[in-house]
Amino acid sequence: MTETHSDIPARLDRLPWSRWHWRVVIALGIAWILDGLEVTLVGSIGSVLERPDTLGLGATQIGWAGSLYVGGAVIGALAFGRLTDQWGRKKLFLVTLFVYMAATIATAFSPNFLFFAICRFVTGLGIGGEYAAINSAIDELIPARVRGRVNLAINGSFWIGAALGAGLSLVLLDPRVLGPQLGWRAGFVVGGLLAVAILLVRRNVPESPRWLVAHGHADEARRIIARIEAEIEAEHGKLPPVSGSVSSGPRAIPTLVQVARTLLQRYRRRSVVAFALMVSQAFFYNAIFFTYALVLTRFYGVSESRVALYIFPFALGNVLGPLLLGPLFDKVGRRRMIGLTYVLSGIGLGLTGWAFMLGWLDARSQALAWSLVFFMGSAAASSAYLTVSEVFPLEMRAMAIAVFYAVGTGAGGFIAPVLFGVLIESGSRDAVAVGYAIGAVLVIVAGLLALRFAVDAERKPLEEVAPSHDTMDGRSQQENARARRIF
Repeated sequence: MTETHSDIPARLDRLPWSRWHWRVVIALGIAWILDGLEVTLVGSIGSVLERPDTLGLGATQIGWAGSLYVGGAVIGALAFGRLTDQWGRKKLFLVTLFVYMAATIATAFSPNFLFFAICRFVTGLGIGGEYAAINSAIDELIPARVRGRVNLAINGSFWIGAALGAGLSLVLLDPRVLGPQLGWRAGFVVGGLLAVAILLVRRNVPESPRWLVAHGHADEARRIIARIEAEIEAEHGKLPPVSGSVSSGPRAIPTLVQVARTLLQRYRRRSVVAFALMVSQAFFYNAIFFTYALVLTRFYGVSESRVALYIFPFALGNVLGPLLLGPLFDKVGRRRMIGLTYVLSGIGLGLTGWAFMLGWLDARSQALAWSLVFFMGSAAASSAYLTVSEVFPLEMRAMAIAVFYAVGTGAGGFIAPVLFGVLIESGSRDAVAVGYAIGAVLVIVAGLLALRFAVDAERKPLEEVAPSHDTMDGRSQQENARARRIF
């Protein structure tokens, strides 16, 4: 294909932070808040759905509904991720949000388990697709110098949704408000209406100019970037001159075989690091969060009606971690900060598990300890999503995100809750502590791998971090050669 040179990436990366960037972040970043809302709301109403005056579900059916949501997210990420690379970021972040919205509202009208389970699966499809479409768009629209902190803050906003879900369940299930019969249905309606509002805002977010250039729509890309620049100049004054251009032009969409070859051969080292980061953080989080209520009720005697209260300090630590530590990923660097947050998270979880095993903690101190551990762990987990979204070429970026999201979610989403469910059911603190130790070891190993082999992508244009297949430079070839020697 004919290669040209484009200054559009440099024009995007030189832009000062503006109201336009805030609109993009809010409109796109809501995906993680919605996911946190969904997961926490369902977790909080699980016991309510067992009541005969609601859906009368059994514990096994509730477990299946959770698994179907995770399965839908995995399938949705892979299917919509592929379409995001083919059809564009904007089309898919509108489609996936609509799928989520429709399925969530439909869940509120579930008459039985089958309908409820299908709705949970379709909701998962939408959320999984959101991850691929949104991460791609955000990385391609946000200036390189702040890409790390913005990406981490957005991924950490999952826990704003978690806190919102916990708060909604407390209010709506209160007999003085709506009560169990209607409260759980109202929670899903609220989630769907939030998606409707965001859908209206997202319509004004443009297609990624980088994607447009790569698909032969350079004129449209220039019109979009010109409108963005005009709006930002009205706010900040005349923009600095553009310096630098990159090889660009239409690129063929890689086949699935080519995607696999890129991940397993060309960028083998990056793939190993990404795999380790995603799987370990998924196990780490799912091991704790999806068994949070069980630990509190079984070992500390916390009432089921008060479990949601303990989510708030946990969510606070998870939100503050990426917000406060995020700037260091741009200043200190990706490799050092990813390694540091992963290793410290693992050490913290290991020490907390030890204290739990010895009976040194009560419900409050256990919640506080987890909040401190996940202050660091949330930044670590968010950096995994940042890593997979910026270290692979544009023409397969969404698919790469989808692959690693699917692997991480599939492994952590299925294995960790099942394993910890068995360990907690045993009633043995020692057994549960062994599970914590497994999670701690996984994240420490992943952190050490990142410290040694992760990419120093901070403040660099995406095109420099991961050149396209057609413009692979000498440095990428040398990296590939080193990877073959190491792995």
